[in-house]
Amino acid sequence: MKKFLDGRVAIVTGAGSGLGKAHALALAGHGARVVVNDVAGSQPGSPGRAVADEIVRAGGFAMADGGDVTDFAQMQAMVARAVGEWGRVDILVNNAGVLRDRTFAKMSLDDFRLVMEVHLMGSVNCVKAVWDLMRAQKYGRIVMTTSSSGLYGNFGQSNYSAAKMALVGLMQTLALEGERQDIRVNCLAPTAATAMTEGVLAPDALARLQPASVSPGLVALVGEDAPTRTILLAGAGSFESANITMTRGVFIGGVQDAQDTESVASQVRARMDEILDREGESVPRTGFEQYRLELAKAGVEVALPG
Repeated sequence: MKKFLDGRVAIVTGAGSGLGKAHALALAGHGARVVVNDVAGSQPGSPGRAVADEIVRAGGFAMADGGDVTDFAQMQAMVARAVGEWGRVDILVNNAGVLRDRTFAKMSLDDFRLVMEVHLMGSVNCVKAVWDLMRAQKYGRIVMTTSSSGLYGNFGQSNYSAAKMALVGLMQTLALEGERQDIRVNCLAPTAATAMTEGVLAPDALARLQPASVSPGLVALVGEDAPTRTILLAGAGSFESANITMTRGVFIGGVQDAQDTESVASQVRARMDEILDREGESVPRTGFEQYRLELAKAGVEVALPG
């Protein structure tokens, strides 16, 4: 019986444990051939190798890769290995991550840079390594792992929040640029009990937040019928979506001189409740929607590019 992802080749980064392991096993269970990437290595006894071996024992196809996502050359080599073995790469799951939690006042810039490097640039490196291949084959499914910390903020995680929200912006633009080649790009915001949440949540909460409960959402984002530009939230058996919206706002008028600036600023302050009113808000298709809305309220109609 044909499986949902039969014939597809997937790469999952940070797949030696936690969410990445659950994702790799789920993709393999649906028929995908999986590159199990984990920075701990690909040798016998390494976490990534153990996951790959588990997939093979279950009758699937997998290879372990020990490349570091922060090293673009290593990601290129990983993709080349997958293509050499299986001929293509259809799915990329950017899951690798690291935490260095502290309040911003106590956080070193080195810890800020590290988290940005792993989460954001690690994802950039992986996408760059598969992008031309997916464009040439006119097919690709890419998932960024974002977080509610990025979408809504979380005390003590300024570095992590910044990186995770940056991935949403990356997803938005890559989805637009890949649309003609059927490259669909989405974000997954999981809540799961992993090494990164240990000691943060109570034991009874962690018991409900099994990584395997998130992976069905991941599978739904990588099939032929996947959406694109979706932020899917998943955890404890529940699934939601998040959206970045734009309110209708108000039109006050332009600024010609310093006196206008003072007057307009005063009105903005006075009408902030109207500006923040969410009734009639929209989800813009592109950033140009802001230009169109604001110019329309000023009496100038413009066509959206593209």
